[in-house]
Amino acid sequence: MSLRLSTVILPVRRWHEGGRDQWLRAEQLGFHTAYSYDHLSWRSFRDGPWFGALPTLTAAATVTERLRLGTLVTSPNFRHPVTLAKELISLDDVSGGRVTLGIGAGGNGFDATALGQEPWTPRERADRFAEFVPLLDRLLTEDVVTHQGVFYSADEVRNIPGCVQRPRLPFAVAATGPRGLKLAAAHGQAWVTTGDPKLYETGTPEQSLAAIRTQLDKLAKACADIGRDVEPMEKILLTGFTPERNTVLESLDAFVDFAGRHRELGFTEIVIHAPIPDSVFAADEAVFEKIATEALGQLGA
Repeated sequence: MSLRLSTVILPVRRWHEGGRDQWLRAEQLGFHTAYSYDHLSWRSFRDGPWFGALPTLTAAATVTERLRLGTLVTSPNFRHPVTLAKELISLDDVSGGRVTLGIGAGGNGFDATALGQEPWTPRERADRFAEFVPLLDRLLTEDVVTHQGVFYSADEVRNIPGCVQRPRLPFAVAATGPRGLKLAAAHGQAWVTTGDPKLYETGTPEQSLAAIRTQLDKLAKACADIGRDVEPMEKILLTGFTPERNTVLESLDAFVDFAGRHRELGFTEIVIHAPIPDSVFAADEAVFEKIATEALGQLGA
């Protein structure tokens, strides 16, 4: 498969004060997909502007024509499959079938307690995710769904006419543990990783590559266990969380080297954050645009 380059646009700007322009520029630069985090707030941005992912993506759908749009990622932390399915079908319709749902089990961030609940343990998150994904799959593919589960229920829920994309919009499942990888194998059109979080602070690029290679091997086994060929599955790397996070966007050459090494592992899509000044995603806008327009050519992609 050829390598694609995508971006993440965090929803931190008012639509009419630079937000709209970012999505237009992403299309002009030729990115394959522009994603947004589906959070209520996020880490260092918690006390500043932060808008909703799905309304932002809907607005972006109305001002772009070719750019794919997606979440990276949506989780059960504050989403319910029934209401999420209705919103996704609507977004897929507005965009003309350009939506990818990045979906994961969620974590211990601000979203985890925003609705007043106690934070879930890793096991509880995995339990919910294991019910969330199959039910959402049904809600996006079947006209009428009834389900009585441990965590989620649906009572004669109707989702007509369904997605523009058939049988439904694609899932990009973020997972590294055994249960999550089984869900990716069973329901994902793509798999997402950020690398190994244990290597974020003190790991080396070589250790990171080895850890990601192990993740890919586990994904291949999860697919083989259900008789699925892992090769055609899209593999997406969200950058910014590996040991090279501070150098990937320093120069075109640095990015090409990074992307080339990960393409050799089998990745089909590399995602970079649009620069945000004075934040963990600060970067030179000119270098970012140079990467967007020239990197794939240098990689022969």
